[in-house]
Amino acid sequence: MPIGGSFWPLLEGFIIEGSIVMKGYIVQIEAATRDNQHYRRVLFTAQHSQLVLMNLKPGEEIGEEVHELDQFIRFEEGEGTVVLDGEKHAVSDGFAVVIPAGTRHNVVNSGKTTPLKLYSLYSPPEHKDGIVHKTKQEADADHDHHYDGRTSLK
Repeated sequence: MPIGGSFWPLLEGFIIEGSIVMKGYIVQIEAATRDNQHYRRVLFTAQHSQLVLMNLKPGEEIGEEVHELDQFIRFEEGEGTVVLDGEKHAVSDGFAVVIPAGTRHNVVNSGKTTPLKLYSLYSPPEHKDGIVHKTKQEADADHDHHYDGRTSLK
């Protein structure tokens, strides 16, 4: 979608897919996150950061992990539990979590009927650019999903 005129009408225009512009990416992130039906979807990858959408089914979890990078998570829909080095924290729409490198963590959808929808910023990137995992099972089976140095900017 071409960008013309003021920046604000673009944001108010409910752009779900987003637009790669000269040196970045513009998206109506709340709508994109809520509309995401995939377990994991990498929207944009830069040299030092990455934007990823996630959708956890009721009762589903990411699984305990530790990254050698920093991560920011913002929750847009549902209810969940974030576990940071063994300490549990309830989260829901509007909550944000910063996870420093080296922190053992997990995200669990504690809801009974509603998906837990979130977006995450990794710094540096964690996954290959453009990757889409429709389900957690698909993501767990993909052992070649880690960042390979390629970005969204060609």
